[in-house]
Amino acid sequence: MLLLFTPLVTQPVQIFFIVLAVILLAPVVFNRLKIPHLIGLILAGLVIGPYGLGILASDRSFAVFGQVGLLYLMFLAGLEIDMFNLRLNLRRGLWFGAMTLFIPLVLGVASSLWLLKLDWLTSLLLGSMYASHTLLAYPVVTRYGIAKSRPVLIAVVGTIIAVIGALLVMAVVVNAHRYGIDSYFGLLRLIVGLFVFVVAVMWLYPRITRWFFNKYSDKVTQYVYVLTMVFLAAAVSQLIGLEPVLGAFLSGLVLNRYVPASSPLMGSIEFVGNALFIPYFLISVGMMINLGVIFNPDTLMVAAVMLTVAIVSKWIPARISAITEKMSRADEGVMFGLTAAHTAVALAVVTLGHDMGLLDQRVLNATIVVILITCALAPIIANINAPRVKMAMIHKADETRDPHRLTARNRINNTLVPCANVRSAEELTELAVLMRNLLGHSSLYALHVRNENTPLARSRSRETLQAASRVAQAADTPVTCLERYDINVATGILNVIEERDITEVILGLHRRLSFIDSFLGAKVEQLLKSTNKMMLISRLLGNLSTTARIVVYVPAKAEYESGFSRWVRAVARLTTQLGCRVIFCCTDSVQPLIRGVLYQENYDVRCEFYPCESWDDFITLSPRVRDDDLLFVISARPASVSYSADMSEMPTFLQRYFTSNSIVVIYPEQFGENAAPPMSFSDPLSSDIATGASPLWQRLKGLASRRKRQ
Repeated sequence: MLLLFTPLVTQPVQIFFIVLAVILLAPVVFNRLKIPHLIGLILAGLVIGPYGLGILASDRSFAVFGQVGLLYLMFLAGLEIDMFNLRLNLRRGLWFGAMTLFIPLVLGVASSLWLLKLDWLTSLLLGSMYASHTLLAYPVVTRYGIAKSRPVLIAVVGTIIAVIGALLVMAVVVNAHRYGIDSYFGLLRLIVGLFVFVVAVMWLYPRITRWFFNKYSDKVTQYVYVLTMVFLAAAVSQLIGLEPVLGAFLSGLVLNRYVPASSPLMGSIEFVGNALFIPYFLISVGMMINLGVIFNPDTLMVAAVMLTVAIVSKWIPARISAITEKMSRADEGVMFGLTAAHTAVALAVVTLGHDMGLLDQRVLNATIVVILITCALAPIIANINAPRVKMAMIHKADETRDPHRLTARNRINNTLVPCANVRSAEELTELAVLMRNLLGHSSLYALHVRNENTPLARSRSRETLQAASRVAQAADTPVTCLERYDINVATGILNVIEERDITEVILGLHRRLSFIDSFLGAKVEQLLKSTNKMMLISRLLGNLSTTARIVVYVPAKAEYESGFSRWVRAVARLTTQLGCRVIFCCTDSVQPLIRGVLYQENYDVRCEFYPCESWDDFITLSPRVRDDDLLFVISARPASVSYSADMSEMPTFLQRYFTSNSIVVIYPEQFGENAAPPMSFSDPLSSDIATGASPLWQRLKGLASRRKRQ
């Protein structure tokens, strides 16, 4: 009861505290009541707003943060889309978008003319309001992990078509009201402006982003850059007469390619949006609701008509698409839930119509009712159907898998990242995060081996491991940091491989310190001789997210190695995260086997194949490898099946022709998972570097030290 007499809070610190308290407590309270937290935040905004208990006023701060939250929501919707699956469902999405635009438009105009007795211009303006919608329920589908499913992708494409079409219709009405029904200048200007804007964003943004990410690797700087580009696109979109949500959504689609889903940058973007900006937007929506004017009889009558049209006109396209595409009722419910909410464009349409004198107060209040109910209904419908879609996806994936072989869900991947310094720790950990198996039992270990027991060495070790931990935690990936004191680095790595049952090791390529130094370095060569686990030796010159293509050279007979499928899966996971193409340069006999691994594991990647029968064929293809490509070279250990004399020339060739390229050399797992590497006749002690010194050597060393002391 005391809250009813609480004066309006006006102090910025108190306002921000109340908002944060609502963001913290509303999901907790409403989840206990089985109410989606999106609805909980809207209802919480209604309670604390000027039309509820009057604790907070819907002032300029909520207008600013609410608009930022809406743009952030639309930006995330574009950023989290799987572009590969989007292309596969583009035709279906365009068909659904046309229906979800024209069906609400036609029903809206007809109901406004015949039931509400409005004129043509006003009816057309309301029709554009019905046609538009906001992806308010998108956080629901992302929480259930179905953002890449077919109904979600179709709904997202439909959103693009519907929003653009609704804005064009609104522009026609505004142009006709200002200049007359026969004036087409305003509409032509809008269409030309829209075309130039889309082309400019799609051409400029990738080039600027690639340059910026390669020049500045700091994640905070990259995050600020991404937000700057998003709001730049939104501001330009507003200047040419469109809604800023279109610019934010388009920037998300374009930047999608440069923000991998498992990257630390993506983790930061999602964290800030879901923790602050999007809840602020939902609270601001609730604060606009005035329950006092809703229960007016005239308002209720108009609201009933408008609400019926708004719901039915969005359900019909979902129903038709489900029938024509043979989708389930759950898929239909997800599409309807994503397209049922009316917020941003609806408010813009009715506010503009009210300011121009086309819409009266009655229609304005009824629109608030439509916004309230559709915003409450859309997340509920999505929340009911999303688990069913998720279960259907799991069952379908299980049915297509071979039950007699290991699958991604029960395969174990233990990745070790030996870090020499802070820079290599950040680069290698990010590569390991992007290549990890998201479905199986994967563990990530960061290791720093030191052979000095001084305070400076211990401090350097802690700094290196903390850098690796920061990168992994930013990507929401658990990592185990290991600090080890051993006689040498190679021995420490080998001991950890055995202790932790490591399946793959990701190393950085060393810097040559002398002319006679080898390409891989003595430590890596020792490791290759002493373990049969898959090893990746990387030299990354730029940001991974700016990779245009992945080019993989596969030697002849590579399919006979026991680790063949493991490295194919690793490359496919990285390709999926980066959203780029992968080009396999291999023999004709390897192509179907690579395709088989990708198909069995359900990796949706754009892959191409170039015939490459020998190392000489790859040399002829090397000029086609661009500076922004990531080159994978599949090598082999000596005495293995796929090893050839040409591989001895590989280091010289890479040093000479790929100095400006990022390179990853993969030595696949060989000789089986548990078998020890074979002992070479020419190098019989090659597999014994991890063992201690012999007793004879220790006795001679002790005798020499005693004579020296004497």
